[in-house]
Amino acid sequence: MGGLGLRDLLGVLKDKASLSKAALLSKPSNVALQVAVLKATTHEPTNPPNQKQVAALLSFGHSSRLTASACIDALMGRLHQTRNSAVALKCLVIIHHIIRRGSFILQDQLSIYPSTGGRNYLNLSNFRDNASPESWELSSWVRWYATFLEQLLLTTRVLGFRFSSDSDKGEYRDKITALLNRDLLKEMGALVGVVEEICKAPDSLFLQGNRLIQEVISLMGEDYRSTQKEISFRVDELRQRVNSLSFEEAVELVRWLKRLENCKQRVIGLLFMNKKNTMIDVFWDSIGDVKTKIGSVKNYEEGKLLETGRLKKGSESDRFDGRVLRLGDPVNFSSSRFSLDLVTRQV
Repeated sequence: MGGLGLRDLLGVLKDKASLSKAALLSKPSNVALQVAVLKATTHEPTNPPNQKQVAALLSFGHSSRLTASACIDALMGRLHQTRNSAVALKCLVIIHHIIRRGSFILQDQLSIYPSTGGRNYLNLSNFRDNASPESWELSSWVRWYATFLEQLLLTTRVLGFRFSSDSDKGEYRDKITALLNRDLLKEMGALVGVVEEICKAPDSLFLQGNRLIQEVISLMGEDYRSTQKEISFRVDELRQRVNSLSFEEAVELVRWLKRLENCKQRVIGLLFMNKKNTMIDVFWDSIGDVKTKIGSVKNYEEGKLLETGRLKKGSESDRFDGRVLRLGDPVNFSSSRFSLDLVTRQV
């Protein structure tokens, strides 16, 4: 990235001016908060917020709801007012830490920002910083990263809990087993969406060795491992339910699995540098196995299943016919362990 240029020097001066302004003009109760946000999101283009700075911001989530709200307001204000790609990316890194490690009250304030909107407005699809080739490329990371974080927030809402790498396997196993097929497939769709967003991460030409980008990739890698684990739980459960899936549910599941498989090479190249890994192979093999089992049980090849599903979806008479339960038809419980169809075959 070179030595300290004019742009970098101006960035240092802006940071000092912002700190002085915050100390003089902020409400006494918010001075520490404003200073913490500014120190964690400097104009320096290569270094991410350090652990001490991240911890300082996360600590505001262990106070009152008012304090947590002020923290999110300050962070979002900084994000949306800056035109500097490094500042914007550091704000997003802090938001990512809040999603993964923040207290409930801090995450709650993030999820309802702005308070009158009831949804997230990261909305950085038009962000551009054309001051240099490096800042222009960093801008593409800002746009992608904001979209990725929005998908993480969406997936957290769909699942109903914060999925992280240290979640208890037994606890969520019980929850997944109790889900209806349609809810399980909805969660699969949200999780596949996370993997698809990971695959859209920009390729970096000018930013090789940039520690800020490396931090983003590291956090993204943690999210991928968490997502892969959650997908594995649901794929294992759906494998046991194949006999109880309706035709439409089978079509939807194959569609999600196919979209997931389309991400395989990009994920392995981006996060694992194309290195061989037994756990990675086991995961992707399990995806193919479930697709094969669906084709065998439903007596359809993958392409024919998807094509027939599209045709059948367009037929109102078929949709109505599927809602009529006839004598001897299987009853779809949340898990195939309790399928009436399995019981009647043994009688």
